[in-house]
Amino acid sequence: MTEVSGSALTPVDSACRLIRETVPQISGVESVDLLAARGRILEQEIRAGIDVPLFANSAMDGYALRAADACTAPVRLPVNRRIAAGQAGGALPAGEAARIFTGAALPEGADAVVIQENCRAGDGDVTVLTQVTPGDHVRAAGDAVRAGDVLFRGGHRLQPQDIGVLASIGCADVPVRRKLRVGLLVTGNELAAPGTPLLPGQIYNGNFYTLASMLQHMPVELADLGIAADDLEHTRQALIEASARVDCIITTGGVSVGDEDHVRAAVESEGELQLWKLAIKPGKPLAYGKVRQAVFFGLPGNPVSAFVTFCLIVRPALFRMMGADGTAPAGYRLPAGFSSPPSGNRQEYLRVTVEVDTDGREQALPFDNQSSGAGSSLSRSSGLLVVPPRTAVEPGDRLIFIPYSELLA
Repeated sequence: MTEVSGSALTPVDSACRLIRETVPQISGVESVDLLAARGRILEQEIRAGIDVPLFANSAMDGYALRAADACTAPVRLPVNRRIAAGQAGGALPAGEAARIFTGAALPEGADAVVIQENCRAGDGDVTVLTQVTPGDHVRAAGDAVRAGDVLFRGGHRLQPQDIGVLASIGCADVPVRRKLRVGLLVTGNELAAPGTPLLPGQIYNGNFYTLASMLQHMPVELADLGIAADDLEHTRQALIEASARVDCIITTGGVSVGDEDHVRAAVESEGELQLWKLAIKPGKPLAYGKVRQAVFFGLPGNPVSAFVTFCLIVRPALFRMMGADGTAPAGYRLPAGFSSPPSGNRQEYLRVTVEVDTDGREQALPFDNQSSGAGSSLSRSSGLLVVPPRTAVEPGDRLIFIPYSELLA
């Protein structure tokens, strides 16, 4: 990679830092059932009230015994009982063994399990064929979780595996932040709803459906604020009404400098803008501020620009408002399989596919159409490759690659 000179606009990192430091966090807690908790943000830390497992148990099917009784194999021991999962273990006399199954409680006195493959079962006895040491094939009480352990901190976003951990300590419901109320307002006289005939000069309202789909997979309550006409007073009134209903307003389109772009003026008449125009490609005309008491994000109208800026900047900010960490995915480095001249003064996010070269190594190749209006390119590529400002790319340069799966996780 080769650096050349030049700079302009607000850098992406600076914008993200400003938003992270200034965006307010919502208050309000609710208790939700475990099966409704996936993706929600914990309000407070969760400590284990019990050991997991609660008792020592067998990790395998076999025979529970005292290791001292089988320190010199082979040895034959009488089998005094059969213990299945869910049954009490009882006590095991010295010099005897108990038939035991995976997950069953270890009988008192036993300190090891010999797997059935290393035994020869007889009529009322078993011959242990290998030497046994204490702890063999035993899951100790508290092996997975100790009572009092902090399992999750406040602000943690619950994933499916976390739900299982909470269930394992007996939690039936958890305290989480209330859902963030987000209003989505699209702008433009040219927009029509899918399913209706297009009039001359119209296009379908794809941005709303892309953004709404992403928001529906977050812990938010989505309000459809409709379509604002390209008119200053209409836009201003729509923002005023929205600010009374939601915690955050997201608009698409109307934040540039055209004669029909009225969002910026409408926001400034009823609030303030803290950011406008970022050093990012695609997505330069991105706005951040407030409309009265509601947080405001103005996304560009081009579909790729709206998608990229939402994923990289707005989505993390929404999680921050709910008390979560609120940082964008870091991605990982991937060799470029192409060359390109020095980029401009904006950080560029190329849509790329990941392919395997002749040596069996993954490499990133740019999608043919990098237009910010080509929304279909997002469905036909694998993720975003980050090219720093004023940087030339050569084959083999290792650049940050962010898969769409990470951006939308």
